[in-house]
Amino acid sequence: MKMKITNIFFIFIFIFYSCVRKANSLEYALEAAGDNRSQLEAVLKHFKNEPEKLEAARFLIENMAVHYSYAGDDILKYYDIALKVLASDLNPAVQRDSLLAVSQRDFPMIDNNTISDIKIIKADFLIHSIDLAFAWWKNNTWSKHVTFDDFKEWILPYKTVEYQQLDGWRDTLITFFSEKLMSMQPSDEGYGTAYKALDVVRNDIISKVHPFGVHTGTGYPLLSASTLPRQTYGSCANYVCLGVSAYRSMGIPAIIDYTPCWGRYRSGHMWYTLLSDQGKELPSEWDISSVPGNGFFQYERIPKVYRNTFAVNKDRLKYRRKAQFRYPFNLCETDVTDHYMRTVDIDVDIKKNTSTGERIKLKDRYCYIAVFNGHSIDWQIIDYGIIKKGKAHFTKMGRNILYIAFGFNGRSLVPISEPFVLEKNGTLRYISCETNNVRDIIVRRKYYQSENVVNMRRRLIGGKIQCADLADFSDAHTLYNIVTTDIPDKIEVKSEYPHRYWRYLSPDGSYGSIAELAFFDSDTTLIFGLPISNVSDVTVMNRAFDGDWLSNYETDSANENWIGMDYNKPVTVNYVRVVPRSDDNDICPGNIYELFYWTGNSWNSVGTQTATDNSLHFESIPKGALLWLRNKTRGWDERPFLVSNDGVVEWW
Repeated sequence: MKMKITNIFFIFIFIFYSCVRKANSLEYALEAAGDNRSQLEAVLKHFKNEPEKLEAARFLIENMAVHYSYAGDDILKYYDIALKVLASDLNPAVQRDSLLAVSQRDFPMIDNNTISDIKIIKADFLIHSIDLAFAWWKNNTWSKHVTFDDFKEWILPYKTVEYQQLDGWRDTLITFFSEKLMSMQPSDEGYGTAYKALDVVRNDIISKVHPFGVHTGTGYPLLSASTLPRQTYGSCANYVCLGVSAYRSMGIPAIIDYTPCWGRYRSGHMWYTLLSDQGKELPSEWDISSVPGNGFFQYERIPKVYRNTFAVNKDRLKYRRKAQFRYPFNLCETDVTDHYMRTVDIDVDIKKNTSTGERIKLKDRYCYIAVFNGHSIDWQIIDYGIIKKGKAHFTKMGRNILYIAFGFNGRSLVPISEPFVLEKNGTLRYISCETNNVRDIIVRRKYYQSENVVNMRRRLIGGKIQCADLADFSDAHTLYNIVTTDIPDKIEVKSEYPHRYWRYLSPDGSYGSIAELAFFDSDTTLIFGLPISNVSDVTVMNRAFDGDWLSNYETDSANENWIGMDYNKPVTVNYVRVVPRSDDNDICPGNIYELFYWTGNSWNSVGTQTATDNSLHFESIPKGALLWLRNKTRGWDERPFLVSNDGVVEWW
C-alpha cells in the first residue's frame, strides 16, 4: 500500500474540503488540474446531454486528485523490458528475479516520480473508459442488478489500483478474456448471472495466464495494458488487480478488499469481492484461483477489513487535517469489517504513569490501535480512534484478537494501554505482568499449532521403536510404544544386547510420515548406518536422515510402513529421536532463541539460549506476562503467548 501524496497536494485537499460547503467541489477539482483543466472540461462538455454519464464523469473528476500514476518515461521503458522477459522461455521464478533485478538496478527512482492523475489524464482516454464501462453495464444481463451508486465504485473507475497505467486496459482485457463469456448460451447453467459471468472469465484467466504465486519481492507491479494479461507470476495483490480489471472491463461488478494484518498471523492479504445478483457481497478468499462465496478463511481471526474505493474517504481527510501525528492511512478506502463478521465498538482504558499515578498526557485527541505482526515489525497500526472521556474509542473491531493502543506524546507514538484481548463476547481482558512475582517456564514452540501440524503429530501415535537381528524384522523386539504426541526429544530405549537392525514402525493409516529419525549410542553421539525401509526409493528414505526438519519421509501407502538403519553389525542404541512432520516452529536443537516479555512500554529480553533438545527452560519470568519467543537462527513465524500457572500455553 503506497502513499506518495505530497505535502503541497494535501494543502490543496485540506483547503478544498474546508471550502466545499461554500463552493462547487467540481470547480475546485478543475482548479487542481492546472494546465490539464481543458482536458477535463472537454469530458464534461462531451457528456453534457447524457445525464448519467455526466454524473459519472463528475464523480471521477471530483475524486481524481488523490489518485496517482508513475510519471516520466522510465516506467514505459521498464514495461518494454518486462514484455520481453514475460515472452521468454524462462520459468516464472526466473522471470520474477530478472525483473526484480532490473527494477533495482536500472530504474531505482520510478517510485519517487509520481504525479496526480488530475494533472495528466486525457479527455479521449477518460471518455472512452466511461463509454465502455456504461456499455458493458447497460447491455449485459449479469450487470442489470447494479445500481448507479454501486456502478460508480464496482465498475466505472478508469483504474483498479494506484499507479495503473492510463492506457487501454479495458479494450485489451476484453480482447484477451471475453470470448468464452460472449459465447455462453441461454441454456447454460447460470446464464446471465454475475456469478457465472465472473467464473467464466476467472477460469479463462487461469487457463491463459497459469498463475504462479510468489511471496517475495517482484519488482514494479505489471500495471500496463500490455503486461497485465501476460504476467506469469505474482502476489495476491498482483492477481487481484488483474482479475478485478478484467471483470470490470466486461461489466462484472467486482471490488478489492484487504486486511492490513491478520489477527494471528504476520502480514496481511488482499482479495476480490463480487456483487451478486441477489445484492450479496461474495468474497473470493484467495486471488483469482478461488471461487467467490465458497467460504472465507473460516479459521482466521481478522481485526480489520478495508475496501479500496475510488471516492475519497472524508473522515480520513478530516483526520489528515486535524491530527498532530499523521499515520499514512489510505485516503481511498472504507472500513467494511462488519461486512465480514460481528464487530464491536470498544473503549480502552488509558493506563496511568507509574511514577505519578496520573493518566498518560498526550498531545493529540487521535489514538491508534495495533495488532502483533511478528518478526521485526512488532506492533502494526491498523486503525485510528478518538480519545473520549479519558478512554481510547475504536469502532468496528474484530473479536478474539490481541490488541494494544498507542497515542502521540508530542514526539512519537507510545503505548497508552496494556495489551488486551478483545474476547468473543466483546469484553476486554487486559494483560499485565507481575514483575515482583516470578516463576520458571518451559517453552516447546514459538508459534501456535495449526490443524495440519496437530494432525501430523497424531500420526505418530501407535508407532513403535524396534530392533532385530534379521533383515525382515521377523524377530523384532519392541522397545518403545508411542502413545502420545508429547514425546521426548530423545526417547530412551533399553535392549538386553546389541542388534544390527533398528527401525521406526509407523502405525497404519499414517503413510509413514516423519520429518527425521536418528539413533544415538549416548545422549549426544549419532550412530550412522545404511538407511533401510519398506520403500526402495533412496531419495525418499534419505529425507528422514538429512537433518532438515522440513523435508519429510512419506510413502504412497497408508499402512505397513517402516524406516530404519542397518549397521552391518550389532550395535547398542540408547536413544532414538523421532521428529514428527511439522512447520519448523518447534524448538530445534542447535538453534538460538531469545525470549521477550512485555513490560508496559516495550519488550524486555530475558536472554538467549541455544536449544539442546525440543524444549527451552527460562527462569524468573514474571507471572501473567505476555511473551514472545524468537528464533534467531532461522524462520519468521512468531506469535505472542501467555503461560498459565499450570503451564498451558495460550497463543495470540
